[in-house]
Amino acid sequence: MHKHRGFPSRLPSSDFQFTIRRANPRGVTPLVARERFRDRRHADKKADEGFMAALWHHFGEEPFERGNLDAGRLGWLLGREVVVVDKDAFDPKDYEAMLRIDVAKAKISFPAVFDEGADFFEEDDEEWD
Repeated sequence: MHKHRGFPSRLPSSDFQFTIRRANPRGVTPLVARERFRDRRHADKKADEGFMAALWHHFGEEPFERGNLDAGRLGWLLGREVVVVDKDAFDPKDYEAMLRIDVAKAKISFPAVFDEGADFFEEDDEEWD
């Protein structure tokens, strides 16, 4: 399993996981597209936006390997903003499955991610008293 070094492990200040630490010993969790409903919690929507920002910042328009990216979090974007590179060779239970961002759809769903000045993972330089 390829580990994406430098990729955030979770949404800052939350329990929304973006990566896994090690391969599942009971077998690979399959990638399954999950349907997003309009009445999802605000925190869930922010987690999706943060994950898309991390994907965009880390990979851009280049294809990327699933690797240690969380299957559950990928499932919320799969088939819409994140698509399979080669549908014929795609195995949802393969850590080496190749994916890419569908930029046109991602810009519609997450416009703030693609704004020029947006930085979702900017370090806070304020000092606490």
